Amino acid sequence: MDIDVYRAHEVTAADRTAWTTMQSKAPVHGTPQMANPFLSPEFALAVGRHRRGVRIAVMRDGPGGEPTAFFPYERTPAGVGRAIGLGLSDCQGLVHEAGFRWDAPSLLAACGLAIWEFDHLAEGQQPFERSARASFPSPVIDVADGWEAYVARLGERSPKGTRTRLAKERKLAKAAGEVRYVHDERDPVMLHTLMAWKSAQYRRTGRSDRFAQPWITQLVEQLFHTRADSFAGQLSVLYAGDQPVAAHFGLRTDHVLSCWFPAYDLAFAKFSPGVALHLRMAERAADDGISYLDLGRGQGEYKDSLKTREIFVSEGWVTRRHPVAVAHRARRAPVRALRNFVVSRPELYDPADRLLKRVGRLRARTRAS
Repeated sequence: MDIDVYRAHEVTAADRTAWTTMQSKAPVHGTPQMANPFLSPEFALAVGRHRRGVRIAVMRDGPGGEPTAFFPYERTPAGVGRAIGLGLSDCQGLVHEAGFRWDAPSLLAACGLAIWEFDHLAEGQQPFERSARASFPSPVIDVADGWEAYVARLGERSPKGTRTRLAKERKLAKAAGEVRYVHDERDPVMLHTLMAWKSAQYRRTGRSDRFAQPWITQLVEQLFHTRADSFAGQLSVLYAGDQPVAAHFGLRTDHVLSCWFPAYDLAFAKFSPGVALHLRMAERAADDGISYLDLGRGQGEYKDSLKTREIFVSEGWVTRRHPVAVAHRARRAPVRALRNFVVSRPELYDPADRLLKRVGRLRARTRAS
């Protein structure tokens, strides 16, 4: 096996086409997570415009041969590697042909890495999974069998809850005007409205505001304008009357819609506009031939109310025998272990969540004064 390492902009059009072809065939080969848009060349190239350390390792069947796998990652000059878009991307790993096998330490050595860190590793990446420290569910809205089949599965789980969710949209229309859904909104003003809602949500809940980081805002803006046959940044908006009440920006391939940044206008919270939006998204995704909507790792009442199954992602480190790897793990492992310990225990997570929200309210009052 021959391995070439490129900067993101150096990957040729022919290699990008081969990469996309591998993704499109992944569901047929039994690796549907590999079709996730966060593993697409478009996402890697977009992050590469804003992060200097982005690299793409291309594995070939010999010098100058056809690609057999692609490994996007970020690295520091010291050789610390991380999944591309770590902390932002909801699916990570290596995109490869069916039956491809690799040795993780040898791959890291070829990439000049002492360690590679991941937090949303796709299922089935066995050479990386052996180094995983924990695995987490990622809720999924499965629409492979169509919209009606999805609604039927929801009804089996919670008949009353399903009727209530569908009825709230009718109540919203009665209170604020006819409900209108735009599956692929192209107005950039609406994208900035969504980012403003999301920033307010981050601050309100005591979380770090991702859109306070200019490179993330610029990345989302770039992906919003990225349009290809097999990949697109997609903004979906629910309107009531003439005003937007909920919006979502995510990424899609032919098979998967990754739910990324959802938010809504708090003035309409009692109508659960975010849930109504996701139901509309699911219906249209089913019509478009999408297999599933990935709601992303993490807790959330709306995720529990909408999901029909779960996939799993892992976090951990792949390492070589190297002092840089030892130092990085010593610094990062305690933080990850503590966070996962708290998140996995409701008796700890719920008080911590309330504390963060209290901090968010205090911040809001301070800014207002």
